[in-house]
Amino acid sequence: MANGVLKQIFQNMQPQIIAGVNPDSVMDVLLSKNVLGSDGCSKLREVPVGRDRCREMLSLLHTSSHPQAFIHFRLALLDEYPLVVDEIDKKLPSLAAHLHQLHRTYSIDGKLLL
Repeated sequence: MANGVLKQIFQNMQPQIIAGVNPDSVMDVLLSKNVLGSDGCSKLREVPVGRDRCREMLSLLHTSSHPQAFIHFRLALLDEYPLVVDEIDKKLPSLAAHLHQLHRTYSIDGKLLL
């Protein structure tokens, strides 16, 4: 659910992401989480213009079969692009509230707290 919502938000924010994010700073994180494969990263590195590389990376993410691709992408942006992440989070307050409630409802070992 969260990944699908984030996917839609990233699609809506694509012009902002392309204009403001250097994909080089997040590709290694996405590779380490198996969101992007080594072939995809190699192809991205061959794209000479940063905006085009970012556009291609978003395209790869939108076609990724990884169930948490956009969750990992959001997390990868957190350190270097906190303003972008803030904009993303503003677009999903109800989801954030829901996730926070789920986090409070379950203990560390995943058991439901009553």
